Amino acid sequence: MRLYLPDGNILRALRGTNISLILDVGNDQLASLAASASDAAAWVQANVQPHDAVNIKYIAVGNEVAGNDRENILPAMQNVNGALSAAGLGGIIKVSTAVQSGVVTGFPPSQGAFSASYVGTIAQYLASTGAPLLANVYPYFAYVDNQPNVGIDYALFASSGAVVQDGGNAYRNVFDALVDTIYSALEGAGAGSVDVVVSESGWPSAGGTAATKANAQTYNQNLIDHVGPGTPKRPGGMEAYIFAMFNEDNKTEKHFGLFNLDKSPAYPITF
Repeated sequence: MRLYLPDGNILRALRGTNISLILDVGNDQLASLAASASDAAAWVQANVQPHDAVNIKYIAVGNEVAGNDRENILPAMQNVNGALSAAGLGGIIKVSTAVQSGVVTGFPPSQGAFSASYVGTIAQYLASTGAPLLANVYPYFAYVDNQPNVGIDYALFASSGAVVQDGGNAYRNVFDALVDTIYSALEGAGAGSVDVVVSESGWPSAGGTAATKANAQTYNQNLIDHVGPGTPKRPGGMEAYIFAMFNEDNKTEKHFGLFNLDKSPAYPITF
């Protein structure tokens, strides 16, 4: 499960469940946590230490951070790591940040590189701590933004054969191509040991191009079924989070949920 802000009610509900959790530091907190180790310690004391019965796996220091705030990501990560170590949680909870797949460029996937130098520096830090890079990966937007070149079957894990051949690796879906482009970028940055955790992926059931319940069900079910085999570049089980649990009426992306606001299923899904 992923929480984009530390919500005490949800954290208390998760106690004793052993549900693994990504807990976000809000983007509006980055500047203070980057500038002050004591602020980072206070954040950990307030939002992590009271919840020792919650299986917090990762802390995401920022989500798709933009603009000048990007320079705060790494020092904030370092201060949060220091605070966790001081609390006796160093290495138990991994600290990372969540990026969008647009931080990489290059085609085919083997030519992936980071389009901004700050990500490579963060990647090298992750390699030193053993934490993964969190990446929000959306074949939906790759399809919507480039329909002449990206077929909907390729985006929905529904292609009957390889669409992109990259040396010895054959790509039958956009998801694998996007993730492996990130892996190539990590290798190019000297951080090839860093794993990619897909911290968001999903498909809307309404409100946009190709946004139907049938397509949303197809994508998310195929994603669930696909993560076991992994990608051509990194075969084996991988970790991914579906965005989102609920349809959200106060967001621009209102219809990505597996459940409606009344908690009824938006469509059938089998985990």
